[in-house]
Amino acid sequence: MKFLADENFNNDIMRGIWRRLPDADMTRVQDTIIAEADDDTVLEYAAEHDYIVLTHDVSTLRGIYYNRLGAGLGVPGVFLVVNQTPIAEVIDALEFIILASEPGEWAGKIAYLPLR
Repeated sequence: MKFLADENFNNDIMRGIWRRLPDADMTRVQDTIIAEADDDTVLEYAAEHDYIVLTHDVSTLRGIYYNRLGAGLGVPGVFLVVNQTPIAEVIDALEFIILASEPGEWAGKIAYLPLR
């Protein structure tokens, strides 16, 4: 399972996951060839490379996700995290997902973290 954190995603969450699961496959958008790209490009790239997107951009990215879905374009898995969510809750949720999910299980799905 591979995660792509958009450019505004809280790096403390990623560091928390790496402390618990050092082998977790997490990449920041700014460390890829699509650095500074718009959200549509991020979703396209993630879909093409089997990433699950991590984002705090709840309203904008969610809208673009559903526009792509409606247009029949590929969509990756997306986890939306509201900025006010405690970091520890997000880390706990991601750890659970990584340990309890099968590869590809979240492809094409969108959900808020922590899962409710």
